[in-house]
Amino acid sequence: MTNSEYQYFFHAGTLQTAYEYLGCHYDRKTKRAIFRVWAPHADSVSVIGDFNFWDKTANYMFRITESGIYEGIIDNVEEFQAYKYFIRGRNGHTVEKADPYGFMHETQGSTASKVISLDNFLWNDDEWLARRKNNEPYSQPINVYECNIASWRKYPDGNFYDYRKFADEIVDYLKYMNYTHLELMGIAEHPFDGSWGYQVTGYFAPTSRYGRPEDFAYLVNKCHDNGIAVILDWVPGHFPKDEHGLYNFDGEPCYEPEHPLRSEHKEWGTMCFDYGRNEVKSFLVSNAMMWFDKYHVDGLRVDAVASMLYLDYGRNEWLPNAHGGRENTDAVDFFRLLNTAVFDHFPGILMVAEESTAWPMVTKPADWGGLGFNFKWNMGWMNDTLSYIKSDPFFRQYKHNMMTFSMEYAFSENYVLPISHDEVVYGKGSLINKMPGDHDLKFAGVRNYLTYMYGHPGKKLLFMGNELGQWAEWDWKKEIDWVLTEYPQHKGLQTFIKELNRIYKETPALYEIENSWDGFEWLVDDDSSANVLAFERRDKAGNRILIVINYAPTDWKGYRLPVNPGKYTRLLRTSYYGWDQVPVKIKSEPIANRKKTDSLIMDIESMSGYMFYCPAPKPKKTRKNSATKTTGKAETPKTTKTTKATKTTKRTKTVKK
Repeated sequence: MTNSEYQYFFHAGTLQTAYEYLGCHYDRKTKRAIFRVWAPHADSVSVIGDFNFWDKTANYMFRITESGIYEGIIDNVEEFQAYKYFIRGRNGHTVEKADPYGFMHETQGSTASKVISLDNFLWNDDEWLARRKNNEPYSQPINVYECNIASWRKYPDGNFYDYRKFADEIVDYLKYMNYTHLELMGIAEHPFDGSWGYQVTGYFAPTSRYGRPEDFAYLVNKCHDNGIAVILDWVPGHFPKDEHGLYNFDGEPCYEPEHPLRSEHKEWGTMCFDYGRNEVKSFLVSNAMMWFDKYHVDGLRVDAVASMLYLDYGRNEWLPNAHGGRENTDAVDFFRLLNTAVFDHFPGILMVAEESTAWPMVTKPADWGGLGFNFKWNMGWMNDTLSYIKSDPFFRQYKHNMMTFSMEYAFSENYVLPISHDEVVYGKGSLINKMPGDHDLKFAGVRNYLTYMYGHPGKKLLFMGNELGQWAEWDWKKEIDWVLTEYPQHKGLQTFIKELNRIYKETPALYEIENSWDGFEWLVDDDSSANVLAFERRDKAGNRILIVINYAPTDWKGYRLPVNPGKYTRLLRTSYYGWDQVPVKIKSEPIANRKKTDSLIMDIESMSGYMFYCPAPKPKKTRKNSATKTTGKAETPKTTKTTKATKTTKRTKTVKK
């Protein structure tokens, strides 16, 4: 693409690889750096940095487009030298800004960008990328481990791991725990640790807290080498007001809307993006594309989608759209543009919306009128089911619909069932501490809840620490409580989740059909007084998984359970102290119950869940008939004679042998 083409498409809002043109592009051989930045309201822009002793007048840039792209070329620049743009606005305001397209930035109180080339890493994941291109994720197992690098593990002195150390440790752990995907919080550069990476100032740079860009590439590459996909949390919904960031970039709004009722998320203290501005669309779409292109990631979980879709989100005063409504039509168009672009270039990847409302067709294609994502977090399922399990078992009978209502809309979108970091902070309590009752009942409650979650249609996501039965809420300043694995019940819960992941990955009935009732059937959804649920999952071959869960701290002896006819082998039985996988075989009886012709008797233990496997019935063998083959007619007395004679002949031959 020529320079003029880059410029034209950038200003038209259709440039999908702006990172190839804007920012700092460094030639390691010649030590020449080309800087380009968009500052439409600037009177002048200069590059300041280590290479010119931060002299504001040493390297002025030239305005090369009427709409505000500036360019400067500087020789004798060393890699990893720091730089910024010194901008004088048309209103006389001056400011020093980090590079919006910078590939690396300083941290720990320093705010400059770094001169760097992105060709420092040799990838070896070609086979992975080739398989991913043909991947159809909807009928594949996806169980995601959500993780914060800084607080997953730390060294004894309290320092967190770098990208490479984290990669070596997390890959072994995810393989041991049978996870398929790793989701990373807060990778793009951000100034404040306490934002967890959700207030971004360097959208095109993996945070240098944990190392250089090639170190982050090592992490992704190692995951791919071990069969693990990588998802990043991506934040196009807002950005912070830090002076070196995007806020009032050239002294006036550039990346944010000009109107005060559109520009700010006051409850978060952050600024919104102007999704109707062409250069902003090029910036954001190109940023998403960069993570797939330069770092080979396998998916983006798009944060706070609802805040982008609604003009009144978190606002007492708001400005309606051109039609008088609350919908942000610019954001809708942006999502369609974004998802169309990434799927055109990177088929097989994941674009997951964290969308907390009932906005329709989030995961339907853009050309159908949808937003174009391929998955959406099921926040309704999460809120309802957590409300149920937090209730005293006696009162659960009055909330029974909270465990069944999600099936009323389960096939309207492609869902991920999330138990994320948001559910174990800010006084919400850890997953195990949401459970009522004594110590044993809490562990039993977690196992029951996760058995239900893994049986329910939808891909799975669990935040780190939940697998250990961590009592405390997540604290970003500390590592998760690995010491708990020294205690039998906590180690038992970890092993239970490991085995649950294995069963999920190896059992197509639990993931293959998630878009229709062909893959799901309620068997018991109305026994609220007993707190019992039972349902069946099916795969395309007709194999079935029967799931039975008792949320009451009471045994139910001789429970008559309606089932489809078949022979059932128990895969999983939860208990107070772990799991039980002793194979137990049960055959259904032809005794009608709850609209089913067959049923079976179970002793359902208190606060326990079960999974049974039932294979698809084998097709009945039909005896081929030579006379029928020859004549094509129905069986006749003559044909019967021939068949008998053939049988006799075969018997005679056997005797002779």
